[in-house]
Amino acid sequence: MKTILITGGAGFIGSNFILHFHEKYPNYRIINLDKLTYAGDPANLDTIRGSARYEFVQGDINDRPLVEKLFKEYRLQGVIHFAAESHVDNSISGPETFIKTNINGTFTLLDVARSCWMTEPFTCAKEFEHARFLHISTDEVYGSLGPTGLFTETTPYAPNSPYSASKASSDLLVRSYFHTYGLNVVTTNCSNNYGPRQHDEKLIPVIIRNAIQGNPIPIYGDGENIRDWLYVMDHCKGIDLVFHKGRVGETYNVGGNNERTNNQIVRTICGILDKKRPRTDGKSYADQITFVKDRAGHDRRYAIDSSKIKDELGWNPEETFETGIFKTVDWYLKRY
Repeated sequence: MKTILITGGAGFIGSNFILHFHEKYPNYRIINLDKLTYAGDPANLDTIRGSARYEFVQGDINDRPLVEKLFKEYRLQGVIHFAAESHVDNSISGPETFIKTNINGTFTLLDVARSCWMTEPFTCAKEFEHARFLHISTDEVYGSLGPTGLFTETTPYAPNSPYSASKASSDLLVRSYFHTYGLNVVTTNCSNNYGPRQHDEKLIPVIIRNAIQGNPIPIYGDGENIRDWLYVMDHCKGIDLVFHKGRVGETYNVGGNNERTNNQIVRTICGILDKKRPRTDGKSYADQITFVKDRAGHDRRYAIDSSKIKDELGWNPEETFETGIFKTVDWYLKRY
């Protein structure tokens, strides 16, 4: 049985991935290392608590002695690295944590993997010839697009927030460990995820929660910022493919091909709620939409070209935005 380390597995994407991976691969044991900051919730993984193939370790990816202990004790054959500070607003008000976690933490994981899996540059220890480090990143490293065009894997990096700058830095560290040491790495850059288990502070949970609680629904600026939306389980299946079949040293962009403005997102959700849980006064939830001061440095548009992962690995998203958002609203109605 192979043992892999998943960092940040109590968070939104990480927990969905662990549930998918645990169900699909009975020959893997999963070690979940998570610091349990505000964004991590162990309850996300209650359904596999007690499984002999799953172990939770509370700890910091910057704690090198702990990371070394896990690598040596479990003879880890892989790392799937989700752990990151990821909220742009928080990176604007307090960027230091993003530097420590996203840059320094990624360095610690990479360097321990190198020291445990390799005897010298471009030479793996016998037991670890197929050990792989998969780094999960974001399309925000590419900056902001104009009205047309798509991000590809060769788009120059141009991060515009402390968050995206810290992720761009971590991506470059991963790249350097491949080119300098020959470490078996792959990177994925994804578009905006949505779906079950997302933290309450993110856009779609914020819309649903404020709507049903009768509060104003806050939308930044004019609401015309565009994002490409990817259902979380489609993302997890893409990560699975890249981990098992992606080419060493390569980057794969994973997007949902669902460009929507924030205005379209909020009005779609309000329309669903009008049908599923109508307001007692008969009015639309859209009446609660309120435009608030825009975020500093707010990127205007992101959109991903996913042709590489589709052509090389056969990945395709199974959910359209219309099917995925219905599932998402249903999940949050039960939660709230």
